[in-house]
Amino acid sequence: MEPVKFLIGKQKSLEDIRIKLRAFLHYTARLLTGKIKVRHYFRILKRLLYFFSKMKENKYVKIGRLTKVNLYVPFFPTKAFYTACDKVTVFDEKMPAVSVLVSVTSACRFNCEHCYQKYDKGKDVDIEVLVKVVRKLQDKGVAFFNIEGGEPFLVFDRLLQVCNAIDDRSEILINSTGFGMTPERLKILRKNKNLMGVMFSLHTDSPEKMNAFMGNDEAWSSMVKGIAMCHAGNIPVMFNTCLLPESFKDGTFERILDLQKQFGGCLVQLIKPKTAGGWLHGQIEKFNAEDTAIVKEKVTRYNQEKSHIGFPFVYCMLMEEEPEMFGCTAGGTDRFYINAKGDLQPCEFLNFSFGNVATDDFDTIYYNMRTEFHTPGQCLLCDQFASEIYEKYLENGSLNLPLKPELSEQIYAGWDRGEPTRFYEKLSQL
Repeated sequence: MEPVKFLIGKQKSLEDIRIKLRAFLHYTARLLTGKIKVRHYFRILKRLLYFFSKMKENKYVKIGRLTKVNLYVPFFPTKAFYTACDKVTVFDEKMPAVSVLVSVTSACRFNCEHCYQKYDKGKDVDIEVLVKVVRKLQDKGVAFFNIEGGEPFLVFDRLLQVCNAIDDRSEILINSTGFGMTPERLKILRKNKNLMGVMFSLHTDSPEKMNAFMGNDEAWSSMVKGIAMCHAGNIPVMFNTCLLPESFKDGTFERILDLQKQFGGCLVQLIKPKTAGGWLHGQIEKFNAEDTAIVKEKVTRYNQEKSHIGFPFVYCMLMEEEPEMFGCTAGGTDRFYINAKGDLQPCEFLNFSFGNVATDDFDTIYYNMRTEFHTPGQCLLCDQFASEIYEKYLENGSLNLPLKPELSEQIYAGWDRGEPTRFYEKLSQL
């Protein structure tokens, strides 16, 4: 794999100019060939510029000729990148979702206490059904497929069938613990040129803590071996990291970033702990205003200061969810989730369902979900309504998540999703 470079300051500004110029030429060519209307042309350019203005706090990841400006935006200048950009070319209906998280199996050798699939019990959905849904989603404009398990490499045939169904209109990122991964399997997957990374979970700063947290003595060694295999196979390495407030005060965050740098990671998704799955009970430490300020200060330092340029780009969920940024993007506003059983969920952190792709008409349940989420809101629903979901879960007695559609409707039928997110409100007006 070509060396990874991180862009900040002037280098990033020059790359911004290059990206915007290429996008201008791309959509000008589409105008001249009649693929977009004259009355939409300048609006499309304004919308794109507005979106890119939200990338100003990000560190860019450059691998050869490819540039990653945001975790959920495919590498520029791939075909998938322009699929994502095409979101803003829609004017007469709700703009399409660009990202989906798809679980190919619930099979897993680990027992992470915070797992949002902790109580998702049931048989994996028929792979042919899932493949058909994936192909439909590409046709609907999804540009970024995040494929996960359980552990997807434990069911390699299923993983491969899903990845093979995704053509170069979309980018693929696979979540893995490294368990079940082999160089041969990576080589087969790498034939899909749109596989742009493998994301490993690293939530602690030592092998002992990680093995304890994930409930398996092989957790650390599986990750280390998997990382080495990805580097050998020229596949970018990324990380998921979920930390409670104390970890930003006792040096844990810094120690984990040191490890991720040593492991050759190019990007870290810093996940805000969510009251979902194993933590649906809500008995976890919440981030207050002081905690949030500490996280922002540290993330800004790692992403923007020259002293930290060699560290991975930190994509911080806590900052992305703020009202002045993107707010809640669930329900097909920008992203949604299909679990291993085939349940269609607004988000992996919202443990309720709009139906199942195996038993319901996908177009219908997808439309119903996006209709319910038609106007993006500032309220972080996973935080606001977790207690109600937990109550329904206990009342139901099945000890199975997500909630069935009829119970789910009792949650969202009367909810208040807060003020419309300013970003999407302005984007639709431009």
